[in-house]
Amino acid sequence: MSGDLKDRSDVALLVEEFYRRAFADPLIGPIFTHIAKMDLARHLPIMCDFWETVLFRAGLYSRNALQMHLVLNARFPLQQEHFERWLTLWVANVDEHFAGEKADLAKVQATRIAGSIHRRLQGRSGSDFETLKPRQAEGEELADARGI
Repeated sequence: MSGDLKDRSDVALLVEEFYRRAFADPLIGPIFTHIAKMDLARHLPIMCDFWETVLFRAGLYSRNALQMHLVLNARFPLQQEHFERWLTLWVANVDEHFAGEKADLAKVQATRIAGSIHRRLQGRSGSDFETLKPRQAEGEELADARGI
């Protein structure tokens, strides 16, 4: 683990490592690779813009993240377990590489964003708040998420 997230290169490391793990994950990997058919080379700079904007207020991301998830959800219904696994991988990745104020913010914001998108896809409002939490799948160790 190094220090805190400081700049775009740190964000790029975080995002690239996260997607390496997410693509390899048995639960959410197929969503990225077979359903969304994500072009990772094109997607990574967009996600770096997103997270640099979230963490450093860079103003680089202007897309509608919810809309993209609505389109995906129409093709393959995204469930709470998918969001929880995404969050588990994200938090483990942040914790493995960074520690500090921005690292904590990356985890808090990921929790908020995942929860918000999940609620909206389910047609629920913010008042129907149900907190998503990182967790390992039954029978898995969290260390498995870090060792992919």
